[in-house]
Amino acid sequence: MKTPSLMVQGCTSDSGKSTLVAALCRILHRRGVRVAPFKPQNMALNAAVTVDGGEIGRAQALQALAAGLEPHSDFNPILLKPSTDRQAQVIIHGRVATQLDAKAYHAYKPQVMPAVLASWERLCARYQCLVVEGAGSPAEINLRDHDIANMGFAEAVDCPVLLVADIDRGGVFAHLVGTLELLSPSERERVIGFVINRFRGDLAILAPGLDWLEQHTGKPVFGVLPYLQGLYLDAEDARASSVFESGVSRLKVIAPAYPRVSNHNDLDPLRLHPEVDFRFITAAETLPPADLVVLPGSKAVSSDLAWLRAHGWEEYLKRHLRYGGKLIGLCGGLQMLGKELHDPLGLEGEAGSTAGLGLLDFSTTLGEIKQLRQVSGHLCLPESPPLIGYEIHQGVSSGPALEHPAAWLDDDGRGDGAQSPDGQILATYCHGLFDHPDALAALLRWAAPEREDTPFLRVDPLTRRQADLDRLADAVEAALDLDPILTLLETGTLPTVLEPLLV
Repeated sequence: MKTPSLMVQGCTSDSGKSTLVAALCRILHRRGVRVAPFKPQNMALNAAVTVDGGEIGRAQALQALAAGLEPHSDFNPILLKPSTDRQAQVIIHGRVATQLDAKAYHAYKPQVMPAVLASWERLCARYQCLVVEGAGSPAEINLRDHDIANMGFAEAVDCPVLLVADIDRGGVFAHLVGTLELLSPSERERVIGFVINRFRGDLAILAPGLDWLEQHTGKPVFGVLPYLQGLYLDAEDARASSVFESGVSRLKVIAPAYPRVSNHNDLDPLRLHPEVDFRFITAAETLPPADLVVLPGSKAVSSDLAWLRAHGWEEYLKRHLRYGGKLIGLCGGLQMLGKELHDPLGLEGEAGSTAGLGLLDFSTTLGEIKQLRQVSGHLCLPESPPLIGYEIHQGVSSGPALEHPAAWLDDDGRGDGAQSPDGQILATYCHGLFDHPDALAALLRWAAPEREDTPFLRVDPLTRRQADLDRLADAVEAALDLDPILTLLETGTLPTVLEPLLV
């Protein structure tokens, strides 16, 4: 018997595919169903390290969490990590395979489809059902040949499709009808119905449009999802815009929004904390005063470093430190803080060397071997707070500054990163630096030692993420007609009452 599955495709990027898949995974998991997420091809600079030592898109790691699973490379067999506007690193089954421009990758896709199908078959053998996420839109005419991310995959494995659209953008009926119109007849038949996402207002006003949509397309609308404010869930790629409950701001934190910023979800716990005023600063903004500056990860460190210099960050950081401010560098941000960055193989752009900011005494050389591992340990701060996270980097750093590490790691007892002698700079290769509540509290105290007389509120990002997955699942259960969807995922067939609607 074929393993039941359902693919969620969207009319646009950021339509809600990732969150709907996460919600369905959590709903099924709560009902005792062994469900797994799957995304054939993802393009994202937010990645997670898997239990089998690979890397996948951060959204698939979140979906795995929703399903009660450890992230695995089979959940996202093809990951594209853009290094320039034209090129991307191609990761297959969690490991770097090559680097290609868009035209070359388009021709390369038939070679990676077997890897996609191999992951699919392994998951089908292990789980009761699979919930699949598409990428972008299935109506990208120029990408239809050799498609492995949307309808090309759905047709290959005979998977039904649910189409989701974001009403908050406007034009939701045009998005749904237009997308359906641009599909082939067999693809159109594969669409079992629609979900409308991010609605705020009176559903009674929307009802005539829903009736028209069903009559015009012959497809059911399974429901309208509300706009949920303040969800603490990992963004797939775009910087998250959720607004959390605000309290009295006690700490001002900023980070540069450089063009190739990666794993910016590292900073989500700072956005979440009600006593922290956190902002990403774009190229168009004046650099404001801050207590703490965080340099996040980067997929193209040399070019993002050039962006920093072009927008005044180098002088700003020196002034920030002169006045007693604190500075953290994460992964690529760590590499920027050193004296030099060497890229002899041209892994992140043109081969050559770049002068770093010179704020810590070490240099970094990029090599072919990418470090991928989950880590735990403790920070070299008072009280030795625990550290949990993961490493994703191709650089090897060396120099005297590393003799004063930022953390000690459990698996090999080695030091990671560096701290400046004056205690103002902390740099680490460990993503997830702020995830453990004790580490978050200790880092806030480190950033604002003069405020130790009043401790910061304790915030637990990991517990909040789990709670918000349940909140999301509750909202989806309340808003959608789930019975036919769950019947499909449990039996592989739709209820007969829906069959006359489908064309």
